[in-house]
Amino acid sequence: MELPWLVSGASFPDPSRALRQPAGLLAAGGDLTIPTLRRAYSRGIFPWFNQGEPILWWSPEPRMVLNCADLHVSHSLKKRLKQIANKQSAADFEVVVTVDTQFERVMYQCANTPRDGQPGTWITKQMQQAYCAWHQIGEAHSIETWIDGELAGGLYGISLGAMFFGESMFTHRTDASKIALVHLVRLLQQGGVKLIDCQMQTHHLATLGAKPITRQEFLAHLDLTIEQPSMPWRPGWIDHRGQLQSLSLLG
Repeated sequence: MELPWLVSGASFPDPSRALRQPAGLLAAGGDLTIPTLRRAYSRGIFPWFNQGEPILWWSPEPRMVLNCADLHVSHSLKKRLKQIANKQSAADFEVVVTVDTQFERVMYQCANTPRDGQPGTWITKQMQQAYCAWHQIGEAHSIETWIDGELAGGLYGISLGAMFFGESMFTHRTDASKIALVHLVRLLQQGGVKLIDCQMQTHHLATLGAKPITRQEFLAHLDLTIEQPSMPWRPGWIDHRGQLQSLSLLG
């Protein structure tokens, strides 16, 4: 089947038309403007392409998702999270998890932190510019883990309706990205969000509790959640209960 070529502003093909090889590839072309990205994500479609390639749009089958209630936390990570929670005041924390304080920096680190088995990155400068613009209007968000005052890990994604679309994560210290994910899950649960889109299947995501579901199941969930009111987001830090606190309380 010939791959559809999109012009700017064009509608996306039905996700069921995605190719089997390469698995999930739906269309090429178009643009990375916020309206285009919003239309794509609302239909379970996302861009993924390498530097020098045209924009490629994907809707994989199956879809990897993390039900917030199914997050798997290892024994060692549970122990560390308990130590963080037992701190008497935020100002004394050796580990602090913040929201939307360093989006551009988190995305840059996701793009440039080496990963085992991955010689390059799909988070091109074009993608970084597009998602930073999306962050500026309040729909793209970052979670940052600070250890001893340094940015040690984090993740970023998109919040639309009662849905969070995870994009990428990085870590420079043991468990830093996992600490960010645990706090994100707690925050989302407080906001009534039940599912995180993880896009592609990976062993790492599976160890955290993510599971594959069919494209039809994923799109059905989107239909139920995408038009719901979005949870409130603002710069702050997340306490052990998943409550978003004011940055001023950090001292």
